[in-house]
Amino acid sequence: MEPNPNRKLKNDHQKTTIGYIVGGSLKENLRVRLTVPPQQVQEGAFVVVDSGEWRFYGLVTDLMLGSTDPRFADEQSELRLPGELASLLHGQTLYTTLEVLPALMRNIGPDPEKPDYVPLKTEWDQKYPNGSPLISIKTIPSHHAPVRLADEGDIAEIFGKPDDPDNFVIGYTREQNYPVCINLKKFVMRSSGIFGATGTGKSFLTRLLLSGLIKYNQSSVLVFDMHNEYGFDDTSETNQKIAGLHSTFGSSRVQIVGLGRTASIRGHSPDFTLEIAERDIATEDVEMLTRELNLKETTSTTLAGLWHSFHEDWFTEFKALKVGAMIETEDGKKAPAPDSVAFWANAEGVNIAAAEGLHNKLNRLFNAKYIVEKTAADSLGEIIRTLQAGRHVVLSFGNFESDLDYLLISNLLTRKIREQWENLTNAYRSHPEKNPEPRPLIIAVEEAHKMLNHEMALQTAFSTIAREMRKYYVTLLIIDQRPSQIYDEVMSQLGTRISGWLGDENDIQAVLSGLAGRDALRGMLARLQPKEEVLLLGWGVPMPIPVRTRRYDDRFVQEMRGRAAGPRTAADILKEI
Repeated sequence: MEPNPNRKLKNDHQKTTIGYIVGGSLKENLRVRLTVPPQQVQEGAFVVVDSGEWRFYGLVTDLMLGSTDPRFADEQSELRLPGELASLLHGQTLYTTLEVLPALMRNIGPDPEKPDYVPLKTEWDQKYPNGSPLISIKTIPSHHAPVRLADEGDIAEIFGKPDDPDNFVIGYTREQNYPVCINLKKFVMRSSGIFGATGTGKSFLTRLLLSGLIKYNQSSVLVFDMHNEYGFDDTSETNQKIAGLHSTFGSSRVQIVGLGRTASIRGHSPDFTLEIAERDIATEDVEMLTRELNLKETTSTTLAGLWHSFHEDWFTEFKALKVGAMIETEDGKKAPAPDSVAFWANAEGVNIAAAEGLHNKLNRLFNAKYIVEKTAADSLGEIIRTLQAGRHVVLSFGNFESDLDYLLISNLLTRKIREQWENLTNAYRSHPEKNPEPRPLIIAVEEAHKMLNHEMALQTAFSTIAREMRKYYVTLLIIDQRPSQIYDEVMSQLGTRISGWLGDENDIQAVLSGLAGRDALRGMLARLQPKEEVLLLGWGVPMPIPVRTRRYDDRFVQEMRGRAAGPRTAADILKEI
């Protein structure tokens, strides 16, 4: 009978054991008595516990010093006793306890040392021909069950093998440098978020993840690039060249779209430009700008009147009206001119002051150079067709970097995309034999709290996507440094969360909301290194784990281009460390 591949040999366990279970519970985590020096184990270490027919996987969340008697901890016996005797005394009286958050468990089959192992193993093989599945933690291991650090095989067993085409190596374990993968096929099924305080490398991490999605062709990607960081090459704070997505993958796969007819991004010309026709602007697009334009409560009534009067041409017609234009009547009295805002407001029964106030505040849009009466080409439609064809779009805002520009354009385009993907999905589900399945789409949004805060979340297309569009093949990737300002209902819909260091307690609480063991993970998130360390959480990974992220360097870019980068040398590893 072949030995069970899911079960480690007993001798291997003895070699790698770091401690044994001494207590704990599902609610309060497990306690492990450490049998090696505490410096060999760090917070966030991935550990494995075998107990009977079950294997448990967990995360070290705390290390605590203890003693059999407080007096032994208080007295410095090494100063008054010979070194060998003091060491022996310490080994018997002083100890370290680990606190382990159990996350997953798996049935590994019967113990080979049992006398009835053969029939039990045959029965187990019939029940689990492809190996037993991982399940969420439902019970706990026995007292004195051995605990060991996870090896590379354990990491691959839980997070997937790097050579699987659905897996993307996002980083490495902090102690042993083992690769940790995200399953991209699963990742694109739900909205996700990348969080971290300013300066923690969110942009680099986003480039990594977007490159993986493009390289392995798991979905189309639309990036709202507010600060012109992702399309063309950039320069880091240390004057190092940073390859953009366009130069990494070429225009055949990544299209750069510039906002406005004369757009230029970092001295480069985009593949094509985006202009917005006045008829494309809906009244709800303006309502979404309430905070930026300081609109009043009467705005919705005025906009409703404009739509009633002019329908799709409301923006053009309202722009043409004049504020304060008057004529003199036959009896010598002053009256609003026929082409004035006041004349229209009287005819529609709208408050004149409210209408004129709205007109004045919309001057910022009336004067926007990227909004034209009639566009030279259907650039909005071209973006949607590019995404449907399986290519990717980076929309760079060029010199239009105000929040007003970003909010208007991103919400308007997202609303158009939502409508298109809903139609495609409904057609596919109604007649799958005639219509292709829609291609999954991820929309990457920077400064997400500006569109998904408590006040605006229900007004934007983004919240609809986060809450409802998963079934229509569209999900969000939100990038933000203030997750606590994002609407709770939106945060609850985020499947995978990748977070760098956060210093604000409210932000930490927001990232961990809705997750099991969040109290145990809070300290871990607050103690991440300021750069190149993140905590992986949620849907896209089987269990939480802190990792050291990959570097977005020449080696990575060459790999994304499909060129062999060669084995990692000792110098490469030392440089990363």
